[in-house]
Amino acid sequence: MRDPEFDLLVAACSVSFRDRPLAAPPAAVRWDRLLALAARHRVQALCWNGLGSVANEVPEGIAATFRDQARAIVVANLRGASECARLHQSFAAAGVPLMFLKGLTVGALAYRDPFLKMAVDIDLLIEPARLADAARELRLAGYAPIVPAGADDAALGGWHRAHKESVWHRPDGTFQLDLHTRLADHPAMLAGLTAASPLRLVQVAPGISLPTLDDHELFAYLCVHGASSAWFRLKWITDFAALLRDRTAEEIDGLWGRSQRLGVGRAAGQALILADRIYSIRLGDELRSRLAADPAIRWLVKLAENQLLDPREPTERPLGTATIHLSQLALLPGWRFKASEAARQLRDIARRAPPSR
Repeated sequence: MRDPEFDLLVAACSVSFRDRPLAAPPAAVRWDRLLALAARHRVQALCWNGLGSVANEVPEGIAATFRDQARAIVVANLRGASECARLHQSFAAAGVPLMFLKGLTVGALAYRDPFLKMAVDIDLLIEPARLADAARELRLAGYAPIVPAGADDAALGGWHRAHKESVWHRPDGTFQLDLHTRLADHPAMLAGLTAASPLRLVQVAPGISLPTLDDHELFAYLCVHGASSAWFRLKWITDFAALLRDRTAEEIDGLWGRSQRLGVGRAAGQALILADRIYSIRLGDELRSRLAADPAIRWLVKLAENQLLDPREPTERPLGTATIHLSQLALLPGWRFKASEAARQLRDIARRAPPSR
């Protein structure tokens, strides 16, 4: 069940992509709860920016924390832009194609100020055949693999045959990076999208432009990315809705149709209905009815709403991630997908399990 603080959080976030200042907040708003929800959903800078017109009503202690957290997000993004430019330049010089996913590129496309969007890490997409070359460039840039830890090229190759990404970091603690050789956990989803797919250059800061997925491909990827975690963070559906803010119903219908050909399945329907319920996008009546007629999509939307509205992280709840894993089985129709996705999840659980003693 939605509460005044969640509704205020949504309204504040929407200010960053819609030209509508925030109305007066509810008289009984619990500001400490709003701050906690913003942190839970990693939208502190978006929220604080949206509260600008009513900032004088925020208690000073809460306001100071919001300011500090928003400033930290902006500073981290500024540093991240410089690091992304460095990586882009080194990969280009080595002739290794790459794309930047989510992060600053989505922020620049979705919001008037891209530095308000929080990013935890840098996501790169490369061609699987260039994995060894990409690993070399990352090591030269000061990165080391942490998942799988300390892997050489042979171990990395084996890891990426079973996983969509490896995780790298700078040992000085400055940056973490996810290196993708595919875009979805299950290889049947988004199978045709690679670093050689249509791209666009996005200016994320003066003098810094980064390649990312083109229009239809980005829509498809964001649907699958959100669905893979049942959209449990508001920042994901906020980004998605912000990208669709100027789209007509006909254009959104076209994005959905193309996503089906790209192997997104029900993830696109889940994303569109969820974004419409939370941010009122221009979802046409015909497409809305068509999507809502699918019982599996209705179930996926309900599950995502439950995840979004729970003030706790999924890992803080008993069996909190179980429904997320269960939802992944319903993203594509057919028993073959369900069986192979269940097998993939079981393999991942087995790999994470500690060795028996």
